Amino acid sequence: MRKFKEWLNIQLIKSPGRMVLGAIILFNILFFLLSSVIISNFSLSGTENMGFMEAAFCTLTMILDAGCIQFVVADIGTANVVVAIICLVVILIGMVSFTGAVIGYITNYISKFIENADVGAKRLKISDHSVILNWNSRASEIINDLMYCATKQKVVVLVDSRKKEIEKEISERLADTIHKENALLLDYCRKQNFGYFKTRMYMHKNAFKNNVTYIVREGDVFSSKQLLDISLDKAKMIIILGSDIQNSACKYEMQERSNEKNKGNSQTVKTLMQVADITAAETSSDNQKIIVEITDDWTAELVQKIIRSKQVDGKCNIVPIMVNQVLGHILSQFSLMPELNLAYRELFSNRGAAFHTEEGDEKDEIEFVKKYLKNHRHAIPLTCMSQGGKTFHYFSADSEKNIKKTSDVKPFEYSVLLNPEYWIERKNVIILGHNNRCDDIMQGFESFRGEWQYADGHDEIVRVVVIDDKEHLEKENYYKKYPFVIKTVAAEIYDKDLICSTINDFVSSNTEDTSVLILSDDRASNEDIDAKALANLVYVQDIVKDKVYENPDFDVESIDVIVEIIDPKHHDVVNSYSTNNVVISNRYISKMITQIGEKEALFGFYNDILTYDVQDETIEGVETDSKEIYIKKISRLFTEIPKDTTADVFVRALYEASVDASLPPDKINPTLALGYVKPGGDMTLFAGDLSQIRLHFEKHDKLILFSSH
Repeated sequence: MRKFKEWLNIQLIKSPGRMVLGAIILFNILFFLLSSVIISNFSLSGTENMGFMEAAFCTLTMILDAGCIQFVVADIGTANVVVAIICLVVILIGMVSFTGAVIGYITNYISKFIENADVGAKRLKISDHSVILNWNSRASEIINDLMYCATKQKVVVLVDSRKKEIEKEISERLADTIHKENALLLDYCRKQNFGYFKTRMYMHKNAFKNNVTYIVREGDVFSSKQLLDISLDKAKMIIILGSDIQNSACKYEMQERSNEKNKGNSQTVKTLMQVADITAAETSSDNQKIIVEITDDWTAELVQKIIRSKQVDGKCNIVPIMVNQVLGHILSQFSLMPELNLAYRELFSNRGAAFHTEEGDEKDEIEFVKKYLKNHRHAIPLTCMSQGGKTFHYFSADSEKNIKKTSDVKPFEYSVLLNPEYWIERKNVIILGHNNRCDDIMQGFESFRGEWQYADGHDEIVRVVVIDDKEHLEKENYYKKYPFVIKTVAAEIYDKDLICSTINDFVSSNTEDTSVLILSDDRASNEDIDAKALANLVYVQDIVKDKVYENPDFDVESIDVIVEIIDPKHHDVVNSYSTNNVVISNRYISKMITQIGEKEALFGFYNDILTYDVQDETIEGVETDSKEIYIKKISRLFTEIPKDTTADVFVRALYEASVDASLPPDKINPTLALGYVKPGGDMTLFAGDLSQIRLHFEKHDKLILFSSH
């Protein structure tokens, strides 16, 4: 009896619901049997001929429906009082103990089941899906970019809190994209002068639809059970994000968390260790990709150690993304060549012309490009890279099927005359404000300077002026370690006259174009996100308007304004100030993560093109002849403006001229044209059937080029 009591006590504490259900079932069985025995064996008036089975049936029907008492008592007015009382007692007790208790328990169970499903307590049986661990300002952009994939996508998000807010954020982000894409489609129909019915049919056939199914669950990303509950071992891609600091309670807490994040992110390391342990198991799916966001050197070093000890080829492949470094280099490139922003928006996406890769045999880049161009005109071959003992070929194309599409390419008589003395013009940059990537931006300028600076007879290739508040200038020691920073000005956002006069003086003292890079503080609180960047934009646009007012012939394109914003909701506000160069920095990371998740070999390619490097340098274990994407003025690149032709002919003619064997070795610079930009920001990337793209160049046009220099 003592052991039974102990067992009963343990079960009541461990599984109270199960014990209550057992007690309900046991009581009802005993009550049901007892009632059946009474009705069948006591031979009461009205039940003399009733057997046990018939009595059991009548007992059950009376409990479920009191009106069924007529099977036992045909006429309640003439029936034996004892029989009537027994039947009524059976009905009353049965309604409470059977109907009421069972229905109550089932109702409670269903409610608990829904609640558990809502918070993620039940195992999710799913495979070939993407998993996002943690949440930050880039997360919704990753899910949004998955909508551009050709196949249906499944995404599971595991966070420690804010489930409802995150679901709302995702829903609004996807709905906004669908609305904008369909608005563009409708605008296209109107420009083509489609009638009402043809427009409806075209919209019905080509309308942009949501192909992403997402599930947000609350839980512990450090729990192996909860990770397995979302089928982490069957996912195709796992994305580990760093957390934002904007949700901190106060300014001082935000500063403290910011300082800690700059030192290192132990949570990212811990999460990666847990994930790598699961994905490296024999039971996990093959070729899973783990993409890790990294924002500091300490975390980067530990992640590399985890890769060495935990990565299993063919099982889990860990790809570290240095967020600040990538965004810093992107912003520096946009400052030097603002039109790159237009090109990267499309090339880094899953829509229109984009980067693609496939495994190949040819290792010599020039031979690969020449052979490919001989019988293809629906894609542009870019380069070859060796990674992990394999050779990968890279292309610019609007779809993978177009890479394999062959064409009968006829010989042509067309040539271009490259300027043998071409040298890139000096770049003047004004930086307004700061963010967490300032050092990476400066290093981007430094590497560009290193590639183009050292030539006889050429002046300083980059000149930078920084306008920022005194606190952050002191923190950066006024950028004294960068010789190309010719001036720093301490000014608060409210010092309009000082800011405007500094910009005016710098622009007026230079004959070359000037880029104004407006940075958004990624460490600001939620309510202050992008606020200072928007204020600085107003100042710059006011300067441009004043110059136009003073001189109606002023070239407004001599000042390129690049505005970084963090919250995509502010995109339309910035666009209302007539600027093409709005940089939503988070979107570039999300686009890269999405593409790398599908094609891991793109990781080395992105590392290469986003960094100005010397040739033949090894980047992250990737052997490559370093290439970048440049924007070059046609009037400077050629000795004469190229004649009218088609894109396929121009691409081949330019490439052949750039690798001409008669050129001196230092003048050979394999160059491929990806598109062009007209004054005003009208950009065309070469995609689809290049023979159908007609080209007419003028001296103010600029080419989008893939080259070493």
